[in-house]
Amino acid sequence: EVQLQASGGGLVQSGGSLRLSCAASGFAFDEAAIGWFRQTPDKEYEGVSCWSSRDGITYYADSVKGRFTISSDSAKNTVYLQMDNLKPEDTATYYCAVGPFEQFLVSHWLGMHYWGEGTQVTVSS
Repeated sequence: EVQLQASGGGLVQSGGSLRLSCAASGFAFDEAAIGWFRQTPDKEYEGVSCWSSRDGITYYADSVKGRFTISSDSAKNTVYLQMDNLKPEDTATYYCAVGPFEQFLVSHWLGMHYWGEGTQVTVSS
């Protein structure tokens, strides 16, 4: 059974940083893309970032490009999202998810194969 456990959210001021972690079990990194969706307070879903080990590619939404960095630790079977220079508009519930790379690109949350419980990120002005 695939399980994804997200952690690392919190409350920060604008300009601050957080690092989210997603510990995966029952999943091999070469099976599909793994990354992050977020649900904003207006309930919109956005594919934030993902990584496909098999294809050797990464994706960042335009809204976070240059500020967020996705990385992985294969020994720990964990994916990270380093979030720097956070802005109030980054406030959202962040979900670790596994699915087709292209579904992240079009923010198709329902196209994900697996997802974990979210971790809340709140950025104050």
